[in-house]
Amino acid sequence: MKSYSITRRLIATVLLIELISALCVTSLALVYERHVHFRAFDVLLRGRADSMLGAVQDAEDASDNVMLDGTETTVPPDDIYQVTDASGRLLGRSPNWAGNSVPGQNEQMRVESHEDGQEAFYQTTIHGKTYRVIRMQGLRIVDPGDKGGGIRRYVTVYYGSSMKRVWGAILRTVSFYAISSLLVLACTGILMSWLMNLGLGPLRELATAASKVSVSSWTFLPPEKAKITKELAPLVSALEVLLHSLQRSFEQQRRFVGDAAHELKTGVAVVKSSLQLLSMKERTPLEYQAGLERCLADCGRMEGIVAQMLTLARVEESDAVNPASLQTDVVQCMREVVLEFDTMTQLGQIPILIQGNASLTANVEAEQFKLLCSNLLLNALQHAPPNSAINVEIEQEDSQARIKIRDQGEGIPAESLPHIFERFSRAEPSRSRKTGGTGLGLAICKAVVDKCGGSIEIQSKVARGTTVVVRLPLAHTASYPSMIAQ
Repeated sequence: MKSYSITRRLIATVLLIELISALCVTSLALVYERHVHFRAFDVLLRGRADSMLGAVQDAEDASDNVMLDGTETTVPPDDIYQVTDASGRLLGRSPNWAGNSVPGQNEQMRVESHEDGQEAFYQTTIHGKTYRVIRMQGLRIVDPGDKGGGIRRYVTVYYGSSMKRVWGAILRTVSFYAISSLLVLACTGILMSWLMNLGLGPLRELATAASKVSVSSWTFLPPEKAKITKELAPLVSALEVLLHSLQRSFEQQRRFVGDAAHELKTGVAVVKSSLQLLSMKERTPLEYQAGLERCLADCGRMEGIVAQMLTLARVEESDAVNPASLQTDVVQCMREVVLEFDTMTQLGQIPILIQGNASLTANVEAEQFKLLCSNLLLNALQHAPPNSAINVEIEQEDSQARIKIRDQGEGIPAESLPHIFERFSRAEPSRSRKTGGTGLGLAICKAVVDKCGGSIEIQSKVARGTTVVVRLPLAHTASYPSMIAQ
């Protein structure tokens, strides 16, 4: 899969937003500038049309007509104009006027502004040029000193100017906005790249520190900038917890492999030495039989170690418990396990007393729960003195099922308790040899409990006994206290 850069995506997103904003601003500027420039243009046209109206004078003829005095008109060469009287008689027009047409009559034009009765603005095309034309109606009085105040003559003035200059001014202004926006966009992109590169410095330093961690070197020193950065602080904390857990897991695996190799090597060495001892000289059939029995016993012990290792691996590698489908009646399972130890309890005269709820269901697989109980009860039976009792209490504690197993054995030294759940850990190796322990039983118990989200703890005092407390999450509870003795 092709890699991508979050930094580039962020910068591209921000620049895209700015570009859209710049286009919106430019469009608004175009609308605004068009409005402002055309209003000013209309004022200009009105002023020039007024000047043209002022150039209409008395013709000094018998009919008291009016005429356009060309000496008083000053018109830019590109502008157009036409002046007519009330009867439509032409008083004057610019040389570049198009034939005899009158704007608004023979041209396809569109009214762009309201008409107040005296003025109207049009847009027309003459000789390929687009003009904005104002039509203004005015009044001129001939011989105002005569009786009656003179003769009234109405005049219509058409005056137009090319829109090219207006649009040129508008486009120049809008171009300034557009170019300024593009310059701001470019500067923003450069500035964002620099700031993002500077801001991501702690993240790169954190990645560099994390890359130095390996199986042979677990030292992780996150940079101070990453620790004090609000967004990176959770990542730093998660990395520290993760690496600590990984380091502990690797150390446990290394220790497990070493202990397993040591245990198996010792067994192999014992078997080898027994066979070598038998082959050194001629032996009687009884001596050969005794030697083979010792070899068989050591092979059995190694077989037990391997079986326990496979059991532990199976528990740890199995899928997590599904609370909806794996629900076990802990009291019933405990009874079944106790029945399996019936012969052992009778021979050692060590009864197991179960006190608990008639129905208490926990989220744990039945077979694994039986394995947990078997290991704990076997430990208790192996180390409990004859004519003593093992008490099992099962009860509900909040949303958990609590199983407490208490014996009256020799106990575990305080210095051994912190390591009691480690693989191949033995409080007293000689005692484990005597009882046939492998040092994996409690490690298996811990794996079972951890997998279903529970907990296990051991309290012990030398010569006073040991108490194991297991807590498992409940599925549902029905509390009916009872006492069962085995």
